[in-house]
Amino acid sequence: MEDERGALLQRLINIVNEISAVSDYRCTVKKQFFNLARRLKLLTPMFEEIRDSKEPLPQESFKALCSLKEALESAMDLLRFGSEGSKIYLVLERDQIMNRFQEVTARLEQALTGICFDRLDISDEVKEQVELVLTQFRRAKSRTDIPDVELYEDLLSLYNNNNDVSVDTTVLRRVAEKLQLMGIADLTQESIALLDMVSASHEDPGQSIEKMSMLLKKIKDFVQTQNINLDYPTREKSTSPSCSGQASADGNQKSPVIPDDFRCPISLELMRDPVIVSTGQTYERSCIEKWLEAGHATCPKTQQALTSRVLTPNYVLRSLIAQWCEANGIEPPKRPSPNKSSSAFSTAEHTKIETLLRKLSSYSPEDQRSAACEIRLLAKRNADNRVAIAEAGAIPFLVALLSTPDSRTQEHAVTALLNLSICDDNKGSIVSCGAVPGIVHVLKKGSMEARENAAATLFSLSVVDENKVTIGASGAIPPLVMLLNEGTQRGKKDAATALFNLCIYQGNKGKAVRAGVVPILMQLLTEPQGGMVDAALAILAILSSHPDGKMAIGAAEALPVLVEVIGSGSPRNKENAAAVLVHLCSGDQQYIVEAQELGIMKPLEELAQNGTDRGKRKAAQLLERMNRFNEQQKQA
Repeated sequence: MEDERGALLQRLINIVNEISAVSDYRCTVKKQFFNLARRLKLLTPMFEEIRDSKEPLPQESFKALCSLKEALESAMDLLRFGSEGSKIYLVLERDQIMNRFQEVTARLEQALTGICFDRLDISDEVKEQVELVLTQFRRAKSRTDIPDVELYEDLLSLYNNNNDVSVDTTVLRRVAEKLQLMGIADLTQESIALLDMVSASHEDPGQSIEKMSMLLKKIKDFVQTQNINLDYPTREKSTSPSCSGQASADGNQKSPVIPDDFRCPISLELMRDPVIVSTGQTYERSCIEKWLEAGHATCPKTQQALTSRVLTPNYVLRSLIAQWCEANGIEPPKRPSPNKSSSAFSTAEHTKIETLLRKLSSYSPEDQRSAACEIRLLAKRNADNRVAIAEAGAIPFLVALLSTPDSRTQEHAVTALLNLSICDDNKGSIVSCGAVPGIVHVLKKGSMEARENAAATLFSLSVVDENKVTIGASGAIPPLVMLLNEGTQRGKKDAATALFNLCIYQGNKGKAVRAGVVPILMQLLTEPQGGMVDAALAILAILSSHPDGKMAIGAAEALPVLVEVIGSGSPRNKENAAAVLVHLCSGDQQYIVEAQELGIMKPLEELAQNGTDRGKRKAAQLLERMNRFNEQQKQA
């Protein structure tokens, strides 16, 4: 019985913790769902006190807690849908959603009523708190909030209108604004939410979901044609390290900068056939298929486990890419044919590459230099060239040239490898040919441009998880830290991007700290005009989860800077600063006291209300921790 009680109460605590982790809700249900979640969070102290009590638990209370567990699980499912579900569905099916809400509220109230609080070993304060929650549930059962009738009627008219010509643009604008479907990220997320509903049904989606998808397409077409802000996030420069090899390798790029959301996170190229994986991330179909075929079971970008290998076409994003291409005078990308192979290359092209390989392997420094330069340019040009060059066997020759005393040849060789590494299959070939030590040598000893491209190459190779370990063990981290400190603006960005990616692997975090990265990052944080604040905070956030990183950040007196960023930084920087502060304040009351003395509470409250989803979660954690500390101080 005791084991059952412990397991039941721990499950109850876990469910409430999962509910607490839901950071925000769709605007149409925000008030009701936020209030429900807030009430449920207040039950945690009761569960903890019952779990820790030595007194036996009455049988009727045990049964009531079992019923409460089932009601909480239903509430968790409903709240998650209110956070991640389709905005269109939540409005059109509002009656169904609100019926579920009332049903869940009634079940929670009934289960709580069945608990004999007078017979439980819990404090009076906790008992009063639970009784307050119970009273609020009873009120909520009899209260009905007034829906946005105009939004419902607007959506319903669009839903039932099959004639695109007669659609009222005023109505479309009003709907897009109220549903907050004003940009690419919003439209893509709504598309994913509708697709998730189809996937979850495991059957024909039915006419209603199909019509909702068509309704979303009308909104998307309107947003595009009206030139409403599509929030395309563009890169600062075409020489960003995350463009590895296309724009960063050589010269100026005259073509338009491709928005980040249109690039595959694996190949970094414009997507032709974007598909969605189970984590919600979008990739180029051919790239993610190769990733899965290689035996990986995680999402390359988030490192989360994939719950399914199903690839769902992202039609909304494909349409947005086509629209962007047309607006910029670029031929829209054609979906690749399923069986394209290297046989598409002409004999003349193969002959040219073979000639270049002979020059690479010659004893003439001039031939080696000119061949490495031409391969660098060919590999930069397109994906087909990258495949053909690798298949012809160029990689071992380029690796050999990394140790040449000729600095220009060395620069061409490392940049050619950078460009080749954009192709996912080539990453493994480059590492297996023993390129990493040579790339690290260039990173230490090469010209500044060669060092920059060496850093970008390490970033590109580190996309593959096992390569993070190999690169970290090769001694790459200290010279990356050195480049971060003394490089050009582009060099610092290349080094920062590589360090961030490498430090995703826990074993590399300590190496970065021991290499002295934290003081350099703090210096970059105090140079707002240097353009490195975003990168510095992102790396600090990832290092702060490591004990050595936490200690080094504390020793660097980072707290005043972090508090200032939370108060006045960009949304993403506030989020990362809060993430660092969460780790600093974990188990260390000194930082809690100092942060409050620096005036952290008001900025945290603002972040908890208006920050990014992750920022809100981190702010809520900090506020809870600080409020708990303050209560303990009062009681003491």
